[in-house]
Amino acid sequence: MFKSYHKLLLSAALVVSAATSAAVAGDKTTSRTYENGKKVIDGGATYPVVNGKTSAYFVNEKAHSKGGFTYGRKPTDNEIKHWDIDVMPDGTGLPEGSGSVEDGDALYEEKCASCHFDFGAGGAGYPALQKGNAYEGVKSLKNQRTDSTVDAPRRVFGSYWPQASTLWWYIKTGMPHPAPLSLTDDEVYAITAYIIAINELTIDGEELDDEYVLDREKFLRLKMPNEDGFEPKIDGKDGLENVRKYYNDFSNYGNGTRCMKNCFEGEPVIARIQGAGISDYEPPLSTERSMPAKKGGEMPGKKEYEASCSVCHATDAMGAPAVGDKNAWDAVIKKGMDNVYHNAINGINGMPPKGGTSLSDDKIKQIVDYMVSQSK
Repeated sequence: MFKSYHKLLLSAALVVSAATSAAVAGDKTTSRTYENGKKVIDGGATYPVVNGKTSAYFVNEKAHSKGGFTYGRKPTDNEIKHWDIDVMPDGTGLPEGSGSVEDGDALYEEKCASCHFDFGAGGAGYPALQKGNAYEGVKSLKNQRTDSTVDAPRRVFGSYWPQASTLWWYIKTGMPHPAPLSLTDDEVYAITAYIIAINELTIDGEELDDEYVLDREKFLRLKMPNEDGFEPKIDGKDGLENVRKYYNDFSNYGNGTRCMKNCFEGEPVIARIQGAGISDYEPPLSTERSMPAKKGGEMPGKKEYEASCSVCHATDAMGAPAVGDKNAWDAVIKKGMDNVYHNAINGINGMPPKGGTSLSDDKIKQIVDYMVSQSK
């Protein structure tokens, strides 16, 4: 949860809260509400079978009666060693190594810029890695875009992430996207140094210029501007206990009380976000707002088109203008609708009069109108 900025709950927090609420109320319906005498905080709960069901769902009672469920086996020390590749804020898991900002710049251009663009600007669906000075950016996290003049929060690595260790770990294990785990430790230090530099972060008050060489010792001295921006505190040996205590104190979230209904007096105040959304669609979104014909629920001519004309006009394979092809129909309509009607009724090129049907002239015109309406 993001600290103090209106105390918005993350989805994980909602899961945890829901999983532990039964325990708070003394509800005995869940068998994993407590584990080893302590509340579970992973959101897990196993429900007993009552009248052939767990909650609203029927179950195979025979399968449940054969000893219940297990939670797998204890992993071996060797398995843990190979799985345990994360990097913790205190330096656990962080290897020795070094790399300069200059080398990181070159590696970024080679392996990262194709997705994250020059200088980590982001684009084409890929996230930005910086948005100016991170120390200024952290101030923007309190911004609420209730007015078009207010800038959005800068939620990028430098201003938003509380720990730099996540950056090192993510680059090492997940980047570059087509070839994760392909970078050496020194290359990861170099790219990390470059990203720290473009965020204008400092280590011991020193800015990272091109010649700056980042190593393990220096990296662990980096203090992120938003280090204290999230709650509860999950790091360290007391992390799990901190989470338990935090979610057991309802004053930390919601409206400060444990409730399932009537949680607010009156209607909650909703802040309308301004300037959000995408407006530069290509091609532009249609502004057509015509209502379909009410008679029979279908536009006149649609049924006859599907029965008699779609065999040639559904695609351009037969040489006829395909329904839905705006450019093809624009060329047809430029000749004038009277001319289009005339050709449809009397035939043109390989098309026989009325498409080979015995429909009336008025019905043919309805089919033409339908095809034109679907091709704008």
